[in-house]
Amino acid sequence: MNNNAGAFATGWKSLQRWRVQIFIITWLAYAAFYFTRKAFSVAKLGIGEDPSFELDKATMANLDALYLAAYAVGQFTWGIFADRFGPRVVVLGGLVISALAAIAMGSFATLPLFVTCMLIQGLAQSTGWSGLCKNIGSFFSTRERGQVLGYWSTCYAFGGLVATPFAGWWAYEVSHDWRMAFISSAVVVLGVAALFFLLQRNRPQDVGLPPVEVEPQDQKADAPREGHWNALRKVLKNRTVLVLGMAYFLLKPARYAILLWGPVIVYERMPAIGKVASAIVPTAFEVAGLVGPILIGIASDKLFGSRRMPACVLSLVALTVSLALFVPTMQSGSLYLVVGLLFMMGMTLYGPDSMISGSAAIDFGTQEAAGTAAGFVNGCGSVGAILGGLLPGYFDTTTVFLIFTATALLASLMLMPFWNSRPQTLKTPEGVPATGQPAMAGAKT
Repeated sequence: MNNNAGAFATGWKSLQRWRVQIFIITWLAYAAFYFTRKAFSVAKLGIGEDPSFELDKATMANLDALYLAAYAVGQFTWGIFADRFGPRVVVLGGLVISALAAIAMGSFATLPLFVTCMLIQGLAQSTGWSGLCKNIGSFFSTRERGQVLGYWSTCYAFGGLVATPFAGWWAYEVSHDWRMAFISSAVVVLGVAALFFLLQRNRPQDVGLPPVEVEPQDQKADAPREGHWNALRKVLKNRTVLVLGMAYFLLKPARYAILLWGPVIVYERMPAIGKVASAIVPTAFEVAGLVGPILIGIASDKLFGSRRMPACVLSLVALTVSLALFVPTMQSGSLYLVVGLLFMMGMTLYGPDSMISGSAAIDFGTQEAAGTAAGFVNGCGSVGAILGGLLPGYFDTTTVFLIFTATALLASLMLMPFWNSRPQTLKTPEGVPATGQPAMAGAKT
């Protein structure tokens, strides 16, 4: 009995240590991607005033669209490779390549090189989400994954908040050269890549621990491994994953429109507050991104018993109302109401955004095809993101937000029939209870 108790204590401490370590290093890795992702948006300010490298706004917008298109292609692709070769190879390669592309853009200012590097950057950046979600899914069980991924998903809101002022400070305060937006961001990403290499592992089995969860009888982990195209076919036959992908496609344009066009939208409707305030006000949307994923993750696990859809549907209904009220609120001229509504929009958008693309995709994609499922869902969303960058440039703000209101409502209606859906993978291996904790030999689980 004492030996069993000792084995339990040792196994539990080891698993907990690795879970904390994996959570932290994967969180840092995805936040780091935002440094090289945001570098071009910061560099645009200096490029526009640089006579030695003339890029007009239309060309810069086309470069953004090129990046987003490559990002969408990568999302569909890298999830398959993460299932096949593991997140360690895929994500580490993405971090290093992203940093090298940023260094090239900061060193050689030519349009052909920028076109090439934006394509490379889009493909490299897209290695992150599906691979890292699969990594988290391997160390945390289904019953706790919603809450865990809720906290974990704050990484992209935090990365976006910190990366822009960091690159701007180095480029325009320290060096007075837009090129340093790329170079400084690349240094951060290379540093995190080194930490990722040292601290990350793909799954508990890689460090001598049992898996936290096994598949149902027809999906056993010790069964012959499927080819990656078979995993993709399985995902494409999964009705729930297909609906998640369509819902994410409808949700993503609103987020990217606010991220890429927020200052312009606010300034056009409220010019009296000035350009500086117009640039600061939309950050309320991203700050809310630190709160929304946590709240929806807790709600899905604690209130809805690991059901992801009820929390997503309720949040999307609230988002629909917020989007419908945004233009009238700006017309009121109340800065406080605009900031408050942007925060509400961010909280109700980032929550289902993280849930649909993270824990729900992993849950319904199963452990074997988790990366493929997450990549497919995110690929659908990334196609929508391209529209988010383009629509505000072709239509007035009122029309754009009417479109976003309709798409948010449609997404909620699409998920409604899946209100009571639960993933199949709730079976645990011997010695590991449903919480992912190792159990004593002979203990009841």
